Amino acid sequence: MKKMMILAAMSATLTFVLPAQAGDTKHMMPIANAMSANDAQARLGDTVKFYFGDQATPPIATRISSDKTSQKTNGVGKSAETSCNWAFLSAMLALQKRAQSVGADAVVNIVSNYKNIENSSATEFECHEGTMMTGVALKGEFVKLKTGK
Repeated sequence: MKKMMILAAMSATLTFVLPAQAGDTKHMMPIANAMSANDAQARLGDTVKFYFGDQATPPIATRISSDKTSQKTNGVGKSAETSCNWAFLSAMLALQKRAQSVGADAVVNIVSNYKNIENSSATEFECHEGTMMTGVALKGEFVKLKTGK
């Protein structure tokens, strides 16, 4: 009987302790640093332009659509900066791929969109670091810019 009580107490303790260990730490990370890490500039190229938050954009000819992406990376053994930058690059590549598929040449009004809560900044993105995974969620509007012709 005593062993059963001890096991029940341990089980109840684990029920409350394990979820708390999952972790979800919010970080606001510099976009400029993420764009200079992991060969991001070269990997994204220059066929699609990106504008964050309320950054000024060239004149827009056509608004095509909007979409969102949520990308995660393994955060085990990595600093928050390293794992956040990787997740950010994955999210940017997903936005780029979507832009190309709809014929857009720019993504404007890019905002962080963690759990569908928008956080707009021209200089930072929101990243969430857990015990095992790190994630970045972005939302943007796909547009065709006016050309100078």
